[in-house]
Amino acid sequence: MTTFSHRPTATDSDAALFRDAFRGHPAGLAVITAAGPDGPIGLTASSVSSVSVDPPSLVFSLSGRTTAPLLAAADTVVVHLMDSAHQGLVHTFATPGTARFTADMDWETLPTGEPLLHGGTWALRCAVAQRIDVGSSRVVIATVLQVRRQSDGTEPLVYHDRTYHRLGSGSTLAG
Repeated sequence: MTTFSHRPTATDSDAALFRDAFRGHPAGLAVITAAGPDGPIGLTASSVSSVSVDPPSLVFSLSGRTTAPLLAAADTVVVHLMDSAHQGLVHTFATPGTARFTADMDWETLPTGEPLLHGGTWALRCAVAQRIDVGSSRVVIATVLQVRRQSDGTEPLVYHDRTYHRLGSGSTLAG
């Protein structure tokens, strides 16, 4: 049996083992968008989670050197909860250097300035309430201002072991 000490040491922080642990932990996928200083910005995130229903709040973390710092600095964002029908959109926003917000992509600018993708099941317009730097990432806590159902997506898209998967009625366990 492995025991954990109460005081972390440098050997407890093995980054490779940490990544391996989370490769086996499935996570829902979202595309987060905002108005950037030079136009719309967005990226795919697997770290979105609800925090509170009163007031409705969520949290996500960002890391990276290009889009992530711009997104983390935004005062408002739109979090698009994605379903398996929009895997291509998720992939586009997850791939560095890929053209986003093109003329052939189905999106619009909201009156409040944020880009809204017409893909995914839900779109949550949020005001950033708090930013916390943790290691090489920035954790963002946001209060939900508006919720918009965009489709009846019945197969959520999840990320597990570096691969996209859909959850459907066949993935339900008896119990």
